[in-house]
Amino acid sequence: MRIHRIHSPLALEPGEAITLTGKPAHYLGRVLRVTPGQSIVLFNGDGCDYACEVRQPGKNSLTLGVLSRLPAKPESPLHIIVAQAISRGERMDQTLQKCTELGVMAFQPLWSERVEVRLRGEKLARRHSHWEGVVISACEQSGRAVIPQVLPPGAGERLANAAQGQSIELAVGPEGGFSAAELDMMASAGIMPVSLGPRILRTETAAPAAVAVLQALQGDF
Repeated sequence: MRIHRIHSPLALEPGEAITLTGKPAHYLGRVLRVTPGQSIVLFNGDGCDYACEVRQPGKNSLTLGVLSRLPAKPESPLHIIVAQAISRGERMDQTLQKCTELGVMAFQPLWSERVEVRLRGEKLARRHSHWEGVVISACEQSGRAVIPQVLPPGAGERLANAAQGQSIELAVGPEGGFSAAELDMMASAGIMPVSLGPRILRTETAAPAAVAVLQALQGDF
């Protein structure tokens, strides 16, 4: 039987019992229909996995016993930050999902001159929460026990803070590319333009492609 692995924000400690509520409890209890004694793996972003056992399924909650702490998959030696110009709908989701699977450590959504998405206030907060959920789901699927941070959307000036050494920051423009003023600003800050070949990639393809190249050259591929 397949052992399901899901995220929980709760503190996890071997020998203790925890009670899941909300979406995790609904998914395990109503969707997967787990039964007492069934094994589950939880992670909360602290870098470890936890072997758990279903104790008491309920209508709106689920009690688990935390049995042991497990070694998780190693993280990449590269600390990659993707500064991604905000794209529409599933395009942004695809960037977050695939880059998380590839080992990116953090995301900086960017407002740039040619970004066409308009998000403010509560709508922006909901979208940011959605992006965090996309990253968590990608961690569940890929086996990562460290959850990449999704920073609040920032302006283009954030690109001037390029990381050094084994930290690498990738700046990816929107569908229309960075403006001439933004390119000049990045050049004056010492940010180096790179090519991914002769073909024009979509904004949601560029970051995963670049991350894959970096992981193959210097990371853990």
